[in-house]
Amino acid sequence: MISTNNVSLRYGARKLFEDVNVKFTPGNCYGLIGANGAGKSTFLKILSGEIEPNTGDVIITPGERMAVLKQDHFEFDEHNVLETVIMGHGRLYNIMKEKEAIYAKEDFTDEDGIKASELEGEFAELNGWEAEAEAASLLMGLGIAIELHDKLMKDLDGAEKVRVLLAQALFGKPDILLLDEPTNHLDIKSINWLENFLMDFENTVIVVSHDRHFLNKVCTHMADLDFGKLQMYVGNYDFWYESSQLALQMAKDQNKKKEEKIKELEAFVARFSANASKSKQATSRKKQLDKITLDDIKPSSRKYPFVGFKADREAGNDLLLVEGLTKTIDGVKVLDNLSFIVNKGDKIAFAGTNELAKTTLFQILTGEMESDAGEYKWGITTSQSYFPKDNTKYFDGVDLSLVDWLRQFSEEKSESFIRGFLGRMLFSGEEALKNASVLSGGEKVRCMLSRMMLSGSNVLILDEPTNHLDLESITAVNNGLMNFDGTILFTSHDHQFVQTVANRIMEITPKGLMDRQMTYDEYLENEDIQEQLENMYK
Repeated sequence: MISTNNVSLRYGARKLFEDVNVKFTPGNCYGLIGANGAGKSTFLKILSGEIEPNTGDVIITPGERMAVLKQDHFEFDEHNVLETVIMGHGRLYNIMKEKEAIYAKEDFTDEDGIKASELEGEFAELNGWEAEAEAASLLMGLGIAIELHDKLMKDLDGAEKVRVLLAQALFGKPDILLLDEPTNHLDIKSINWLENFLMDFENTVIVVSHDRHFLNKVCTHMADLDFGKLQMYVGNYDFWYESSQLALQMAKDQNKKKEEKIKELEAFVARFSANASKSKQATSRKKQLDKITLDDIKPSSRKYPFVGFKADREAGNDLLLVEGLTKTIDGVKVLDNLSFIVNKGDKIAFAGTNELAKTTLFQILTGEMESDAGEYKWGITTSQSYFPKDNTKYFDGVDLSLVDWLRQFSEEKSESFIRGFLGRMLFSGEEALKNASVLSGGEKVRCMLSRMMLSGSNVLILDEPTNHLDLESITAVNNGLMNFDGTILFTSHDHQFVQTVANRIMEITPKGLMDRQMTYDEYLENEDIQEQLENMYK
């Protein structure tokens, strides 16, 4: 078990959190959530001992081992991959090295023999004989092929290093596991493997993630950093979100009778109790949920931007015809004779691992790049708005306030209109006068979304719109696209985002296009489709 006693942290006059008292117990997975800047990663560093709090203590049950997902991708460059994973269990790794040094001695003494015997006993107790097999299994589950296991870490690319460091954290069944954004750089298969691993993990897990589907699958509790405090809630992310919205509505509606509120709460809890995600813990979680009272649910201080797209005109039935699009970049054929038809009302998610193919297709369809062969034709009633993955050209070297930056894309030029629009995207007061060139990644994304909303287009093309966004903004964009009655072409690594928005899935493979009219979960769970995809990638 790991707990905190009156932990506080301030940076100058800024208070991140104060007098935090919380317990994290075995058998549970805690999702640590909070608005950007609330101090989620900092709190993990306090738990791991990397940062000292201003006041208070972190208490860990004596003898328990903690593992942390490392963020320094160069720390293990001179070690091979398999060894790097085993280094996740420091005591076991040190025993292995000490044994090697003793057995390598030319003048092996009786004392060496006694020491080696002691080390062998501890090595066996720590399951050392299975260490290499366990490390290899973790690596393969996370998509690191066996031929890479003996390579040096410095020979791997960034995404591969992240996976190895994640395997290192998972290695040796740690008693306490701290994970900061563990799904970054993982493909859907690796994320599914990690979800299953954590759902079966019997010890304590504390995780920070912007992936709502991941939080919903693995978390038994949400630990919410809000108002400078850490509030614990039973249930997954959806339960926390829905309950906080319910509490907010109840707080706004003071005239509603308390009996009616209680009935609403009981119905809400019953619905979520029936869907507890961890089967082996569903019964105990349901008991905890059933004990929730009205006072247990508190409104959040989070601010959600407003994201809503409204087309100026309805598109006709002819949307988009693509025939034989082909494009080679740096000697590699990225698109090869690609053909498809987009119908009115399609919300198409482009899935798969070939990021460059998806971005290239979008750039061609929006006129930012020319194809080598083939053609495309938009219907005459369509109007398109594009959200690029790389928005650098819209901001670099731009000496404009946000008001003036957004005014460029608006037919209505009045400052009150522009400020009202920016306010809905959480740029109010002095924030609206910030220079557009100094925005954070998330702020730039919100500005680009504002630009799209002002366009009034009936076709939206979005390349990874959730990158750089916090959970609140991701939820707002998700809801905005679900409510949009036009046509959407998009890419995203956010499972829940794709599942709730898309009604059609396309995947560009080396051997052609997989195109299915279905939800994302249906696509992933269809064994025939997955078998076809495996053959198309061979």
